[in-house]
Amino acid sequence: MSLVTAVKVPRRPVSLLEPIIGGPRYVRLIEAADQVRKLLAGHTIWNVNSTATGGGVAEMLQVLVGYVSELEIPIGWLVITGDAEFFAITKRLHNQIHGEVAGGPLGAAQAHHYTQMLTANAAELLERIRPGDVALLHDPQTAGLAGPLARAGARVVWRCHIGVSWENDATRGGWDFLRPHLDRAERYVFSRQQYVPSWLPDDKVTIIPPSIDPFSPKNQDLDGATVQAILATLGVLDGTPPQVPARFVRRNGDTGTVTRPAVITGEGRPSAADPVLLQVSRWDRLKDMAGVMRGFADHVAPRGAGYLILAGPAVTEVSDDPEGAAVYGECLLQWHDLPPAARARVSLVTLPLDDVDENAAMVNALQRHATVIAQKSLAEGFGLTVSEGMWKGRPVIGSAVGGIIDQIADGTGILLPDPADLEAFGRAASLLLADRAEATRLGQAAHAYVRENFLGDIHLIRYAELLGRLTVEDLSARHRRPAASGRAEGPPRG
Repeated sequence: MSLVTAVKVPRRPVSLLEPIIGGPRYVRLIEAADQVRKLLAGHTIWNVNSTATGGGVAEMLQVLVGYVSELEIPIGWLVITGDAEFFAITKRLHNQIHGEVAGGPLGAAQAHHYTQMLTANAAELLERIRPGDVALLHDPQTAGLAGPLARAGARVVWRCHIGVSWENDATRGGWDFLRPHLDRAERYVFSRQQYVPSWLPDDKVTIIPPSIDPFSPKNQDLDGATVQAILATLGVLDGTPPQVPARFVRRNGDTGTVTRPAVITGEGRPSAADPVLLQVSRWDRLKDMAGVMRGFADHVAPRGAGYLILAGPAVTEVSDDPEGAAVYGECLLQWHDLPPAARARVSLVTLPLDDVDENAAMVNALQRHATVIAQKSLAEGFGLTVSEGMWKGRPVIGSAVGGIIDQIADGTGILLPDPADLEAFGRAASLLLADRAEATRLGQAAHAYVRENFLGDIHLIRYAELLGRLTVEDLSARHRRPAASGRAEGPPRG
């Protein structure tokens, strides 16, 4: 059985971007691609992460790898795997880097297992990754690959999509666990400057916010009839069967149809005309689905009309998140305990993931139908779901944490200074559910802000600039360093 899987990504026509981003931005993208091909000199860029489906990193890679392939730049995507213990360890790391102790400190036994699992993956990766290739490693699940790949001659860049802007014992413990593995990386990429650990050298760090793709199944235009058809197929609306096929365009250009229903827990369903508050995310405690439900039940439902939909992936289909089922189960128990009047207006929705494009079209339809979108995270690496909702012209109520701060500019949505303040959340949601004109005004400004700041051309150009800094001199200096560079390559002691 192979530990490493290659993900096949269809090419995406880059020319589609020009009408949206304009001629000057498009020309700059093409020129950057020409420069990258020269810099690579026949070598390949390899993205390495731990899942092909579920979560923002996998979704973003589906898009960016497709565009880069269309630009005739050699690129691949490899997915590593691990046993249940490995993913339990990396989930604890994820929580610790977000400031949550969650399971206690990670010790020598966990460090040994983490290193052992990634050493086995590295052996298979090196059957594909050649000396001089660029290995772009994503998130804590892959940090332990930096040493083995660098020693084999790969140009290693570690890309961290998570973090918080403050420190506590949990964050220090998480970074202490990863630090010995990261010394051999040549560059480090973070979504925000505030997430960079103080011990990383400034000249080795690049800040690259993530992006959305306006043509992906999750973000492409859908007319009102198609939105209603998809939602009727899912079963989230009360009303007649769909009048048109629930069709969308797949990443490869083929026509797809939403045929699978969602699994829904709920006693009532909104009609097509009812205002809807929506949060879409993983079933992760840091996304605070439970807090959104409590805030709606206590501070929105008693004040006026509206329904709440909490939507996330089917909990058995996200391979690298062992806590998903437990968090979803907690939400189910909380839903059962809601007052009957509030319970009738809350739906828990799990969306199938076995067809990635179909799942994305489901989310697209939910976001386009929503009156207001919430992202009430307790901590957030970046929270690209915010930009996805904003792109659909919807106002977003988000916590003032992480990258959500960077996305919800003044006049484009509502930032909540305290994610735990459910009354403030309820006031914001009630205001926008009741005032459609204000919701529309904010939504239009939100769409424009995403166009200017969070589309894929800007993202790709920033990576091109990063690759330009991986010079021949850097490579020579790296090979001159001794194998043991003052920090342990293996698991930390004690």
